[in-house]
Amino acid sequence: MPHNHNDVLTKYVQTFIETLLQNGVEDVVISPGSRSTPMALVFAQYPSLNLYINVDERSAGFFALGIAKAKKKPAVLLCTSGTAAANYYPAIVEARYARVPLIVLTADRPHELREVGAPQAIHQVDMYGKHVKLSIDMAVPDSSEALLHYTKGAAARGYATALKAPSGPVHFNFPFREPLVPNKISPNETKKGTKNVLLGDGRTLSPNAKDELIGLLTLKEKGIIVCGPNISERDIPYLLHFADQWGFPILADPLSQFRCGEHAKDLIIDEYDAFLRIPELRPVLQPDLVIRFGAMPVSKALTTFISSNEVDYVVIEPGEEWQDPTGRVNHMVYTSDQEFSRSILPSIKREKQWTSTWRQYNDNSKTSIDAFYDNIEWEEGKVVKTLLDVIPTDATLFVSNSMPIRDVDTFLSKTDKSLKVLANRGANGIDGVVSSALGVSTVYQRTYLLIGDLAFFHDLNGLLAAKSYDLNITIIVLNNNGGGIFSYLPQSSEEEYFEKLFGTPTDLDFSHIAALYKGHYELIDNIRDLSQCIQANNEKQGLSIIEVKTNRAVNTETHRKMWNFVSQEIKKQL
Repeated sequence: MPHNHNDVLTKYVQTFIETLLQNGVEDVVISPGSRSTPMALVFAQYPSLNLYINVDERSAGFFALGIAKAKKKPAVLLCTSGTAAANYYPAIVEARYARVPLIVLTADRPHELREVGAPQAIHQVDMYGKHVKLSIDMAVPDSSEALLHYTKGAAARGYATALKAPSGPVHFNFPFREPLVPNKISPNETKKGTKNVLLGDGRTLSPNAKDELIGLLTLKEKGIIVCGPNISERDIPYLLHFADQWGFPILADPLSQFRCGEHAKDLIIDEYDAFLRIPELRPVLQPDLVIRFGAMPVSKALTTFISSNEVDYVVIEPGEEWQDPTGRVNHMVYTSDQEFSRSILPSIKREKQWTSTWRQYNDNSKTSIDAFYDNIEWEEGKVVKTLLDVIPTDATLFVSNSMPIRDVDTFLSKTDKSLKVLANRGANGIDGVVSSALGVSTVYQRTYLLIGDLAFFHDLNGLLAAKSYDLNITIIVLNNNGGGIFSYLPQSSEEEYFEKLFGTPTDLDFSHIAALYKGHYELIDNIRDLSQCIQANNEKQGLSIIEVKTNRAVNTETHRKMWNFVSQEIKKQL
């Protein structure tokens, strides 16, 4: 066993890192600093790792989150001690609520330098609180065999905990004494005898639970299935078969991945956000059962519709959490989506008259929206609709929160395109969106980001990753010079203070940002040029920024006219 400080430090760090790699870690995002030197230098010596350096810890956190979101496996974050670790907090919160696996490594002062006034030393033990699934204050490195076994077990446990449903972030706090520079190592990523954790696919339902659920569904003639974010794409065929057998429509959130792809879509309802706003239609479509897979959907109209009906409400929850913001759930089923959809089937395939009613209003809403926007020349909804029409079939679209995700919900119609739609819908914030999209672009080479000007401003530092690693991304910035979503909220009536407190115009010229980060830039003010520009960007490499200037007041008025037009057209059927 090693006995001098450098040998002990090197062996300890190498043991932890190799266990992570042997369990499946492929990506490490490092924010440079002194106290994290031992881990940074050892990570850098593994040729199989994708190593990214991101100097802004907040951007780094969201960049790693984007990688993990795209790969559905843990990415590693590493930073030094002090406030560097605090800057990871927003990304950790998002990872917790979006169920994204992250392994967060923070370096720390050794115990004798804590809470005694040492520089760059803050209280880091359990600093992320309940926002991480696991938090371990690691031991100071020593030469004992027992500690190395503990280190292996901690790394394997952390990887498995981050990945196990519900996926999420884990935190390791590493106290290091000086000197901090480890020895050169001989990387060994395939060493046998390490602690690896194998994860199963989810909890199996008991026979009694199956009988009870089948009995409940058998009594219902007007069920609806709500599919939100966080559904595994491999489960889509099983959920489609489940809906087909029971004869229930699927109300598919844009982040569910049900609206896009070559699978059957005759049961998919995608325009519900428009027609569920119509009070006269709600009694016609009132269900006697709601079954939800995945997280809550984006649509407020759908949430209001569900909340206003006293019906049996079943939620399938693979992660064994209580996901019920409506307060209406009376059957929380702890199992995987696939297990539920395979186990809970009728003895005889149901008819689909109920689904046909939903489909009728869905199709008419789609026709009405298209007809309305045929007469609109330039407005944010028209921009989003055009983007979704011309974006290439194999693209990945990352969507910012606030109005962009709501517009995508409205205008993303069913399509055979293999379009993947992603967003940070855990905590629904606008911070870190650029970095998350760039993290996704390391996995999906044809990535687009749809974002508003304020969210873009919030994370301009994140663009350094695009320049540093020649990442391919096209960013469409909807610039209405402020916070567009507030124009739809009650505070918009407070005209005296609205612009100052909520509109928050910044008057920024984003062409300078493109030049700073060596990106392409175009300013677009009409639909024809927008369509051509997006199509031309399909072949471009690197960073492209397409700025689209719109007017907040016009956007709000046009959206309201559109919803009113759809309402009037649907009422003609009633």
